[in-house]
Amino acid sequence: MQASRLLSILMLLQSHGRMTAPALARTLEVSTRTILRDIDQLSAAGVPVWGEPGRTGGFQLREGWSTTLTGLTEPESQALLLAGLPAAATDLGLGAAATSARLKMVASLPAEWRQQAERVGARLHIDPVDWYRSSETPEHLRGLADAVWHSRRIAVRYESWRGTVERELEPLGLVMKAGTWYLAARTSGQDAVRTYRISAVQSLRPLPTRFRRPRQFDLAAHWQASIDRFETGLRQLQAVVSVSPRALGWLRNERHPFVPGAVPAGTAPRPGWTTVQLPVESIEQGARRLLSYGGEVEVLAPAALRRRILDELVSVQGRYGQPR
Repeated sequence: MQASRLLSILMLLQSHGRMTAPALARTLEVSTRTILRDIDQLSAAGVPVWGEPGRTGGFQLREGWSTTLTGLTEPESQALLLAGLPAAATDLGLGAAATSARLKMVASLPAEWRQQAERVGARLHIDPVDWYRSSETPEHLRGLADAVWHSRRIAVRYESWRGTVERELEPLGLVMKAGTWYLAARTSGQDAVRTYRISAVQSLRPLPTRFRRPRQFDLAAHWQASIDRFETGLRQLQAVVSVSPRALGWLRNERHPFVPGAVPAGTAPRPGWTTVQLPVESIEQGARRLLSYGGEVEVLAPAALRRRILDELVSVQGRYGQPR
């Protein structure tokens, strides 16, 4: 137990730079006195750890020193967090490195932990792609990944909804959502960080210059804020829909957001059906989506959406002819 704690202290100092004894004690759930004894043992073993008193002080390792206990190469360390996502690692060109990193990590564990790790690997598989969708491996993904790893500026030609644009970007991070890859980047000389779908990158040219990554940039926080802005701006129209028990099950299985809705005045509720409120992007998109449920749904409002669905049904009937 003590050897494991000593290694944990070493890794914490190596990853955080400087930590106080109380902070180490809280992280490892031991007393501050225990941490101080462990620091003395690390120092006696030749680890160059030293402390600095004061409000901004703490323990840290000598600058430039790091342990080689892991034996991981740079690609293996990049791939380690993708060890449970083999498809993502392969897309990034790190498939072999992810396998090698996992083998090294498992081999370094005690026998009982190694058995547990192998059990998890045999019983847990993560598939990030949603049903009825295929994952995409964009042509320029690996070039963009290399630019992200090494903070290198790039020149790209990008197909946006406004047309083709050319930009010089500083790539900050990669995100894979439901099998689709995105790039978080800022235009050189600007602070705003934008999101780009990587499959829309038509050409990529690495530039010789590097950039300084903003210290306060948080990729996960940026992505969540982007999702919130996108969904808020995209789904501004609310449709009131009466759904059968069967369609209600479809909505739940497809994880579409909906809330209970009130039946509009003058509309008689169907026995056994449920009235819900659904966000839709537009009248056209709402009609296309709700028509997929066939006769298991009825749009109650807005009136424009009801008219659009009726127009589509008349058009379909005209194309296929009168039913027998």
